[in-house]
Amino acid sequence: MDLSTFLGIIAAFGLMVIAIMSGSGLGIFLEPQAFMIVAGGTLGALLVHYPFAEVFRAFSVARKAFFYKDLPPTQLIAQLTEFAGKARKEGLLSLQSMAKEVKDPFLVKGLQMAADGNEPETLEQMLVREIEHIRERHESGADIFASLGTYAPAIGMVGTLIGLVQMLQTMDDPSTIGPAMAIALLTTFYGSVAANVVFLPMSGKLRTRSQYELLKKELIVEGMNSILAGENPRLMEQKLHAYLQPKDRKSVFKKGR
Repeated sequence: MDLSTFLGIIAAFGLMVIAIMSGSGLGIFLEPQAFMIVAGGTLGALLVHYPFAEVFRAFSVARKAFFYKDLPPTQLIAQLTEFAGKARKEGLLSLQSMAKEVKDPFLVKGLQMAADGNEPETLEQMLVREIEHIRERHESGADIFASLGTYAPAIGMVGTLIGLVQMLQTMDDPSTIGPAMAIALLTTFYGSVAANVVFLPMSGKLRTRSQYELLKKELIVEGMNSILAGENPRLMEQKLHAYLQPKDRKSVFKKGR
């Protein structure tokens, strides 16, 4: 679970609710008609822009903004170093049994391909191609939420125009001015909140998650190349540490060994 996402949303909405309650009741900010305009218009514009499959896939990817099982790169490097030592001692076929202990499907695929005797060039091409597909899927999901963040305020402005037109047409009846003005203002409010508190931040979080995940995939590709080349595990660890910040580089080898 990503606490920063939950805490961010709770803090943003919580502070807005507190500010509203301190000046008036929450009920005056609840307008079903304004909500329907923003929600329906935004969703409709999104479906015009993207096909159903892309939209459903984006909401599936969005779960990573809230729930994310993280394996730190330092642990991944330690794991690859262990595999390298085992492969040098017992041969590449030993990686087949090690793959059963791994949960990352990408790493499992690399280990199985190495154990099956694939050439280093073939293994690298396959893994790099999969990384490209993963990057495309992640970018598509982030782009969809960025589009939602663009459409929501625009639809909110459309709702504002609707409310203003209704208000101007019934100026002779003062009782209708208030509801029409409420729709005019609340649609802009809903669109702005949805865009700047939910959609755009989620797009940014998904891009950050994607970069972090792709970094680990690149670590795996580099590690598998070193394993197939029969490199010394200590040398391989030093190569993989180049992907990390200096403060995060922790060696599994004791000094002096």
